[in-house]
Amino acid sequence: MARPPTASGRVTSAKIVIAGGFGVGKTTLVGSVSEITPLTTEAIMTSASVGVDDNRQVPGKSTTTVAMDFGRITIDRDLILYLFGTPGQTRFWFMWDELVRGAIGAVVLVDTRRLADCFAAIDFFEHRQLPYLVAINCFDGLQYHNPQEVRDALAVSSHVPVVACDARNRESTKHVLISLVEYVLTMRRSRAVARA
Repeated sequence: MARPPTASGRVTSAKIVIAGGFGVGKTTLVGSVSEITPLTTEAIMTSASVGVDDNRQVPGKSTTTVAMDFGRITIDRDLILYLFGTPGQTRFWFMWDELVRGAIGAVVLVDTRRLADCFAAIDFFEHRQLPYLVAINCFDGLQYHNPQEVRDALAVSSHVPVVACDARNRESTKHVLISLVEYVLTMRRSRAVARA
C-alpha cells in the first residue's frame, strides 16, 4: 500500500484503477496521461461479440479491452502513479478483484449518455470500501450534465468527488488523478484522527 509522499525525497508509488462501462474511454484516459507507452490488451471485436457486447451507443468502436490497460505517470518528484484500466464488459469482470488488489483508489469514468453502465463499478468499489471518484468524460468536448446532476442520478454520497474531464486530454486526466490522490489522503487523515 502506498504512503503519502515524504519530505525525505523517497519516491512513493501508488496503484490506481480506472473503471467504468464498455466504451466509456478507459483506454483513452490511460493512454492520454501515461509517460510510458501504455500496455493495452485491445482486441478486434468480431462477430462472436454480437449479442454479447452492446455497441449500439458506441457504433464506431471496433476494439475492446480484454484484460487490462497499464500506464504510469510521475505526479511529483516523489510520487509515481501506476494506472490499471479494467475491461468494461461483464464477461471480464472476474478479473477486477485481482486488478484492484493493492490499489489506493479508483476512478469511475462515466458517459452521461449511458449512466447505467457505471453502476456496477460504483457498487464494486463501495462494497470493497475502496475510495473512488466519478469522472464525467466529456465526449466531443461537451459536458451535458453538471457534477451535481450526475451525483444525484447515481445516488453517490456527498463526500465522493464528481469531476468533469476530457479523457483525451493529458492535463484534464492528470487533474482527475490528482483529485483522487488528494481525496484518498483526506480520507486517510480523517480515519487516523477518528482512531486517535
